[in-house]
Amino acid sequence: MTSVRAVWKSVWPPLVAVLLFLLAWEVAVDVFHVEKWILPSPSDIGHEAATGASGLWEHTRATLALTLKGFAVGSIIGLLVAVLLHRIPFVKSALYPLLILSQNVPTIALGPLLMIWFGFGVLPKLILITLVCFFPVAVAAMDGLARTDHVMRNYMEMAGATKGQIFRKLEFPYAIPSMLSGLKISATYSVMGAIISEWLGAEKGIGYYMKMQKSTFRTDRVFVAILIIVVISLAMFVAVAIVERLLSRYSPPRRKGG
Repeated sequence: MTSVRAVWKSVWPPLVAVLLFLLAWEVAVDVFHVEKWILPSPSDIGHEAATGASGLWEHTRATLALTLKGFAVGSIIGLLVAVLLHRIPFVKSALYPLLILSQNVPTIALGPLLMIWFGFGVLPKLILITLVCFFPVAVAAMDGLARTDHVMRNYMEMAGATKGQIFRKLEFPYAIPSMLSGLKISATYSVMGAIISEWLGAEKGIGYYMKMQKSTFRTDRVFVAILIIVVISLAMFVAVAIVERLLSRYSPPRRKGG
């Protein structure tokens, strides 16, 4: 009962703020007679979402499938890169600056190149999402591995533990919270990557749907697509947060100041 009250206490302020914002939006559109193709009211958007839900399911499913695939591939590559750079300091000193520089290239600028090189199939879209997702995971995982308790590491070294044993039994469990923090960021980025890839070339998906509705000035449908993107992003974030809660019991507690 106490936990329910605590959750409600944290939820109701932003909920009230959102409801007041929607109410002000509805009133402003009606009072100032704003054209629907410029800014539809929340009720118009809700009506379009209800009437066009069946036609949007195929696009939503395509985007969700692409997002999950890209997120999985990007996260795995990010973790592998983090482990590689952590275990081999020379490789880290050589490649880590290049990883930082790679993030200065806008993702949408790489899209046309990927389409030229790999066509308009699924592969260039997965590569684009992977490029968006792997960096937060890699950086967070490397930070977590580097922050391992040095006292425990020295103790295991004195006890005769090998580097592999130290990694499996100390460094990796200790880095789990940081890895999951990176995965939460990557989960939301993966949706953005999927939408961008669908803008550049696709036959279905929410990004493709938004592109088509923009050309016909159906602003209400564009808002519906944005709402779907927000829901998918929140669902991805919550899913990783649930996994984080389940795995937190396997992560050793951190010492104060460690």
